[in-house]
Amino acid sequence: MSQRNAAVVKSHGTPVQVIAVTGGKGGVGKTAVAVNLATALVQRKRRVVLMDGDLGLANVDVLLGLSPRYTLEHVLSGERQLQEVIVTTESGLKVVPSASGVARMAALSPAEHAAIIRAFSTLPESIDTMVIDTAPGLADSGLRFCAAAQQVITVLRDEPASLTDAYAVIKVLSREHGVRRFPVLVNMSRSPEQAVELFRRLQRVTDRYLEVALEFAGQIPQDAAVGKAVRAQRTVVESHPASEAAKSFKKLAQLTDKWPMPPGPSGRIEFFLERLLARPQPRLKVIK
Repeated sequence: MSQRNAAVVKSHGTPVQVIAVTGGKGGVGKTAVAVNLATALVQRKRRVVLMDGDLGLANVDVLLGLSPRYTLEHVLSGERQLQEVIVTTESGLKVVPSASGVARMAALSPAEHAAIIRAFSTLPESIDTMVIDTAPGLADSGLRFCAAAQQVITVLRDEPASLTDAYAVIKVLSREHGVRRFPVLVNMSRSPEQAVELFRRLQRVTDRYLEVALEFAGQIPQDAAVGKAVRAQRTVVESHPASEAAKSFKKLAQLTDKWPMPPGPSGRIEFFLERLLARPQPRLKVIK
């Protein structure tokens, strides 16, 4: 059974859509995209869990103005149950915070992976959407999250390093993990036309060298409201709902309704996480 098929599961009988957000080595606004998308999905009456997948350098709580008393580290140590760790925002978004500055969280052992799996099986409430803010770049944990998710949103901005990094992530996910479809979101764009052209620049390269399908998932414009929201430690969709950026995040949330949910095994969410956190087997390569 492939990791891709394992992404469709049921949580207490409810199918779960899993969306991973990735994008280069940082600086593209990946975490801001994840928290605003998750909040916009809650506004669409989705039951959403936002997981901070940057297990060693977590910052979702910072952007949301949260001060979690406990994190996944406390779950792994056995000090707390997962439901005691989850923090719910005013909008109703449930956040699974991770630890920041804890090196061992970025390199969990199989036993610790199993502990996370067991923890998620204890959640008393059903969810229908999980958004994962992954570690940036080619970090092993970030690649594993992306490989198991149904949708991998690649965040891009108009910088040479962003294009290079995005291509590198897509290349590794496609060749080493079998991911074939990538919605691409252009962040901090100067205009819709500029966003489309940037997407096409990336698409021309992937069409030439990779067997993948890129989909233009829209653009988030440069907007002073985003900076104000970050400084206030709130999402822009809540603090400035009439802003152009907020409207764009709501369009992105609406777009996710149209993304296919391929058939897969039924089961509770720990089955998904077991596949999600499993390390891929190393592949033998023929050196010519």
